[in-house]
Amino acid sequence: MADLILTTFDWVPETPRGFVRDLRVRWALEEAGWSYRVESVPFRARDAEHFSHQPFGQVPWLTDGDISIFESGAILLHLAERSDVLMPDDPRARSEVIEWLFAALNSVEMASLPWSLYRFTGDTEETPGREMLDKFLDTRLQHLEAVLAGREWLAGAFSVADILMADVLRLVERFDGLANYPACRGYVARATVRPSFVKAHSDQMAHFAAAD
Repeated sequence: MADLILTTFDWVPETPRGFVRDLRVRWALEEAGWSYRVESVPFRARDAEHFSHQPFGQVPWLTDGDISIFESGAILLHLAERSDVLMPDDPRARSEVIEWLFAALNSVEMASLPWSLYRFTGDTEETPGREMLDKFLDTRLQHLEAVLAGREWLAGAFSVADILMADVLRLVERFDGLANYPACRGYVARATVRPSFVKAHSDQMAHFAAAD
């Protein structure tokens, strides 16, 4: 691997700490056992250089030699294609990992993120929109619960798909949204006791705290 550089914000408020998406990349890099360094861009003043790497002014992005990649899902797939720890070599197994990687982004996070944003803001109003979001997320979790009730990891062995799915579900669990889904809750617990996650989470928290 070329020299890997993970770029994230120099600081964020306390509420999103531990959930900024550079954690997904840190986790994958720790699982793969690759060395990398972390660079920062300002949270409050995003310049043209930032937007040249991430057109929406977000983080993270990964620099791998002369390649710069944004979007956490794309970064994880890029890394997984270079590591049999993150994704197996067998074509059928790789296909299963990739489909679950996209399912985490398109089927589950699509439902979990809007639901979570209400919780982040402390909005407890029982509006028609809130009820719709609750039902949307519950439907997704019901289907995922049935899957996870019968397996330890999504695609056989632990893979990059589990990094992404577990991180998506962690945000739901933060607001006790997995209380009625024991298989999903157990899955998140299994994933987040892995040493690679523990280190990635600790490193992210320390990174932001150092700028306070």
